Amino acid sequence: MTRVGALIFPGINPPLAESSFEGADLEPNELERFEAVVLPHLDAAYTLARYLTGDTQEAEDVVQEAALRAVKYFDGFRGAAVNDGRAWLLAIVRNTAHSLRQRGGVVTAATFDEEQHSDSVADEDPAVDLDRKESRALLREAIAQLPAEFREVIVLREIQDLSYQEISDITSTPVGTVMSRLSRARKRLRRALGRAGKEPGL
Repeated sequence: MTRVGALIFPGINPPLAESSFEGADLEPNELERFEAVVLPHLDAAYTLARYLTGDTQEAEDVVQEAALRAVKYFDGFRGAAVNDGRAWLLAIVRNTAHSLRQRGGVVTAATFDEEQHSDSVADEDPAVDLDRKESRALLREAIAQLPAEFREVIVLREIQDLSYQEISDITSTPVGTVMSRLSRARKRLRRALGRAGKEPGL
């Protein structure tokens, strides 16, 4: 058995603490599979958690607990492709965020600071850069004002680029309902951004 407590989870700011995984055991081959199909999606997990909670610390807590759950139940995961791991992990993140919120541990909230979590900031014309930042801020604010069921499908589709079927699996919602929610969410975003004089890139 291999201790997952010795495993570093890259890409999360701050990184998940090694001590959080003490006591979680995986067979060496399962640990290797976990690293290959789950770990590449920790950034996506954090992005989803950040949009669902609207708070950096709460998002970190959600990802931490979701990663623990992923390790705990990984022996029941049958996917092999990397994308299988992404949908599976995002489903755990979503469920973790909802369960923590029901217990009073997470507050659904407002905005996501994309600047804080981007890999790099390109040198641009200041006026263009300012306009782009304003547009992103308006879009984030508009997304934050959506009801939770609309917000999560928009994030999963437009930001995480998941298929309708993957979103259906993650949210335990029929594909037709996912498509309906996306359509309604996009209309709300267009209305909100139209009032602000900005057209969404959705």
